[in-house]
Amino acid sequence: MMRRRIKKLSTQIFLAQLVILTASMAVGFALFAQTARSNLDSDFQSRAAGIAQTFAAMPTIQECMTHPGIACDVTIQDLASSTAARTGAGYVVVIDMNRVRHSHPNPSLIGKKVSEPIMARDGKVHLGIDSGATGVNANARVPLYGSTGAIVGEVSVGIQESSVSSELLSELPSYAAWFVLVLAIGTLASFGLASILKRRTFGLELDEIARLLQEREATLHGIREGVIAVDPAGRISVVNDEAQQLLRLPAEASGRRLEDVLASGPVRDLLTGTTAVTDEIVVTDDYCLVINRMPVTLGGRAHGAVVTLRDRTAVEGLASELAGERSLTESMRAQQHEFTNRIHAIAGLLELGRPGDALQYVNEIRGTTADLDQTLRTHIGAPQIVGLMLGKAAEANERGIELVILPETDLGEAPDRVQALTTILGNLIDNAFDALAGTPGPRRVEVSVVETDASLTVTVTDNGPGVAAGEIPQIFSNGYTTKRGTLERHSGLGLSLVNNTVTKLGGTVTVSDGPGASFTVRLPRASAGFAASALVGDRAR
Repeated sequence: MMRRRIKKLSTQIFLAQLVILTASMAVGFALFAQTARSNLDSDFQSRAAGIAQTFAAMPTIQECMTHPGIACDVTIQDLASSTAARTGAGYVVVIDMNRVRHSHPNPSLIGKKVSEPIMARDGKVHLGIDSGATGVNANARVPLYGSTGAIVGEVSVGIQESSVSSELLSELPSYAAWFVLVLAIGTLASFGLASILKRRTFGLELDEIARLLQEREATLHGIREGVIAVDPAGRISVVNDEAQQLLRLPAEASGRRLEDVLASGPVRDLLTGTTAVTDEIVVTDDYCLVINRMPVTLGGRAHGAVVTLRDRTAVEGLASELAGERSLTESMRAQQHEFTNRIHAIAGLLELGRPGDALQYVNEIRGTTADLDQTLRTHIGAPQIVGLMLGKAAEANERGIELVILPETDLGEAPDRVQALTTILGNLIDNAFDALAGTPGPRRVEVSVVETDASLTVTVTDNGPGVAAGEIPQIFSNGYTTKRGTLERHSGLGLSLVNNTVTKLGGTVTVSDGPGASFTVRLPRASAGFAASALVGDRAR
């Protein structure tokens, strides 16, 4: 039970501070006692000096020391003994200039010389501790002047150290009481501090805090989601490995402002904002990110924000592939629908007994299809692009749109970056189809693909409402769209991904302002052995 109690954080803090306070008080009390003892020694030495000076000033003593005699020795001894008894001194010793004692508590030493020299010969008072025949004493030696005014000896007075100790012991209890009171106050303060720290740590013990820190670090750096915590000043307080990788942050990003470690762009705008952000999709040079930003408020005060980043690059790639498959399926469905209508028309003419009209209708169909197929094969050698355009032509026919391949189109059988070209061309055509939705006829989309030795140029033009001049700077930003209604469900990424793909390949993409939109993409020719890597086409604008 005791061991378990000592493991508590508040108890450990309280006991540690109590030990420190007790040790400090003990050392302080010992130093104080030593200082008090030293002061008492000085006081008793001064008292001894006062007794010696008073005794040396007696005319009888001065006269006897000037004209010594047997009667004087008895007088000096009697006066010294009575003075010592009256003042509480341990001894009063009179010594002449020949170092001979004329008084002493031990009568057998009277008339004998002292071993040390006459210290008062210089006419000054000398204080100190004397360890003589009577024990340890606080001693004072003063000059003794005779009746003629000359120094005839010295008077040595000592007060026993036992008296000093008794005085000290009588004073120490009162001082000890003050020290105990201060210790009690310090103990209560320590207990209060321990309680406050306990509340501040939510009742957690030291091992629990350490374990939580370890778990937090393991979780923070182990999850496959970027996490950034920002303080109210905009400085990064927490950042995990995934966030550093997704945003290409430097290793020393923690503690620095977001503006200092992020390049200008939509990512920095979202992360440095002040409002909440929910599932915002941002396309960078390397990733397609889903960003959430949650401001943190405690007690009505802002405490920064927490930002999470999810990498959706792989998901967007799969979605793009699915969109491509869906587009192909729609094209095949449109062809099947058109083929079914034509078969029904031919069957109807035959049932009506009009084979001539049926034959004429078949020749017309064959001529139209043959003309489109011949046009594509004449101007485009790559089978992937021919197949794409045939599918788009069928879809255009079903949607009531005229798809025209311009005569300047010239593309070889093995063009550079055919995958990127398929992605860009398919997205731009779908974008043009959607732009014409809801507009009155005639609706027309013109496409040209021109390959030269230096570059590859793709132009897609429609006769729809076009793009307003004020919207052109934002049209390639992710999340921006001019669509409304049902076409808006997957909007805002198509042109951004096209622009990102073109930029990664070192090309450019431009758009004319309305009415009618004309998108022009220019890609430089790839060097030999270049492996094109581009994002698969996504939804249209």
